[in-house]
Amino acid sequence: MRARSTGLALGRRSLDGSAPSPGSTGTPNRRACIERSPAAHIRRPRLDYESHATGLDRNEVGALLVAAGLASAREHALISLLAINGLRVSEALGADIEALGVERGHRTLTVLRKGGTVVTIPLAPRTARAIDLAIGERVEGPMFLGQNGERLDRHAAWRIVRRLARRAGINKPVGPHTLRHAFITAALDAGVPLRDVQEAASHADPRTTMHYDRARVSLDRRATYVVAAFLAGAAR
Repeated sequence: MRARSTGLALGRRSLDGSAPSPGSTGTPNRRACIERSPAAHIRRPRLDYESHATGLDRNEVGALLVAAGLASAREHALISLLAINGLRVSEALGADIEALGVERGHRTLTVLRKGGTVVTIPLAPRTARAIDLAIGERVEGPMFLGQNGERLDRHAAWRIVRRLARRAGINKPVGPHTLRHAFITAALDAGVPLRDVQEAASHADPRTTMHYDRARVSLDRRATYVVAAFLAGAAR
């Protein structure tokens, strides 16, 4: 019993840094607790804002769209939504026919974005035509159906993308996210403002969109040239 009491006293000493006083209940001295976090001055590692995903250039995306156009309407519509609208594969596969619409002359599709946000996006004419052919006479239900008549799943979508990429002569790993990556990169390369690309890609943080901007280090795009040209007229 004495050995056990000695062990408990040593344990209390290690907790509060002092020996328990005679007659104490053994409660640690809370005033001796650490007042500052030892991690307060530790520097966090610098985040890498570069995108290391497999990228496709303009010609490769064009070749993939051609290959998709020669495939089934379902495959053409899927590739178009991923590469021309930049949808996540879950957003494309989760789309229903009832979500198609027309707004001020634009063919539209309402999708459930990551995070639960519901947005309406415009469809390019070729994408709308491919979707019309893919759904045929159906007026409700999933836009993309598998061979079993159920909603197309992610694994089947991956197989479609890989097969068409090989058919297009693309000899690099390609998946659905590769096409989303290509959409964002192409939009930035085409000069679409960062804020508009961020909205189209449904990125909460513009830094996420900037990952894909391959030309952001180009001196040709520096604001100083635009400002100089803008002020030149007033300086005459």
